[in-house]
Amino acid sequence: MSQYVFKVPDQGEGAGEAEIGEWHVKVGDIVNEDDVILDMMTDKAAVEIPSPVSGRIASLHGEPGDVVAVGNNLIVFDLEGDTPVDNSHDQIAADENKEAVEKVAMPAEAAPVDSSKPRAPRAANGRILTSPAIRARARKAGIDLQDVPGSGARGRILARDLDAFIASGGKLAPTAQHNGSMETSETEEIKVIGVRRVIARKMSESKRNIPHFTYVEEIDVTEFGALRKHLNETRVEGQPSLTFLPLLITTLAKALRAFPQCNATYDAEREVVVRHKALHIGIATQTRDGLKVPVIRQAQAKDLWQLAGEIAALSELARNGKASKEQLTGSSITITSLGALGGIVTTPVINAPEVGIIGINKAVDRPVVKDGAIVVRKMMNLSVSFDHRVVDGYDAAALVQMIKGVSGHADTSFMA
Repeated sequence: MSQYVFKVPDQGEGAGEAEIGEWHVKVGDIVNEDDVILDMMTDKAAVEIPSPVSGRIASLHGEPGDVVAVGNNLIVFDLEGDTPVDNSHDQIAADENKEAVEKVAMPAEAAPVDSSKPRAPRAANGRILTSPAIRARARKAGIDLQDVPGSGARGRILARDLDAFIASGGKLAPTAQHNGSMETSETEEIKVIGVRRVIARKMSESKRNIPHFTYVEEIDVTEFGALRKHLNETRVEGQPSLTFLPLLITTLAKALRAFPQCNATYDAEREVVVRHKALHIGIATQTRDGLKVPVIRQAQAKDLWQLAGEIAALSELARNGKASKEQLTGSSITITSLGALGGIVTTPVINAPEVGIIGINKAVDRPVVKDGAIVVRKMMNLSVSFDHRVVDGYDAAALVQMIKGVSGHADTSFMA
């Protein structure tokens, strides 16, 4: 009998370690080469790790949440040869492939779900095939993915399959029901792993190491709203719908020409500020796994439609866990928005090693005094945080006032 020892791979980020996110196999499983066997987390992104060989899982080293060094033993495989192989797994896989092909050929509609019947394994090794985001969503909803019919290749569970299962009233895992007045000593421990662990570490380091200051100003975006409405009504086929965000990014790009110290990163170890002539804007995006920041590079060179398209595409990739390491790194300043949830003021935390972050609050109609008369205008608060080691309060305030001035006089020449 021969064995193959698979070691923790180097993800190419210069880091000497990575975190085990989720195992997709267990000891005794038979896997095929290129089957996804686990998810690993780095400081940048979640990475699906494929099997390097075909064989049986002899041993696994490490639990979800463990941080393991590159080069350490991760999985030991028993390779084919003297090791007996259960051919029934191959038959299950063949049947599932046939079923998947038949499902794809059928019209795309939600089929009735009989959740009382156990589902067959989705792959030869018995692992349910789906994405980490769908696994997380199912866990939060109390759904056993074993009950969810998958319509993807080899029975893979897609987002629409989980949506259909929920819509059909599929069986949920039992949850404890408590009357609001009942006393309880029940607790739940949630291990902080994966993206949430990365967020916890980075936010702690940012607040511990960076002397933040926050400045808040309200800006009149009535003209922004009128311009946005006009452009959306006259856009040609194929152009994306505009939100306020591309308009604000374009305004920020213009203002940063006068305040280059705000579009910078700080190397604290070398005590060097790196000013970026290009605007690489990070777009803070809420996902099921936590906050991720995909990056629009060279934003100063892109028009409103290009910005809108990239924002939509990158945000979708981040939410689906498909954004690459390159798409999640290299920002020079970040925009974060809680506008849809309302709120008047935020105190955003800087995405180190950047020196600034722009927080957008909800745009609402407010009565304001203009030219001596009370009028209704669409107003929005900007809450900006900067690194006081690099940016003075005066400069941050002046930057925001310049954004305020540009937004208050937006017209079609704004796109030039």
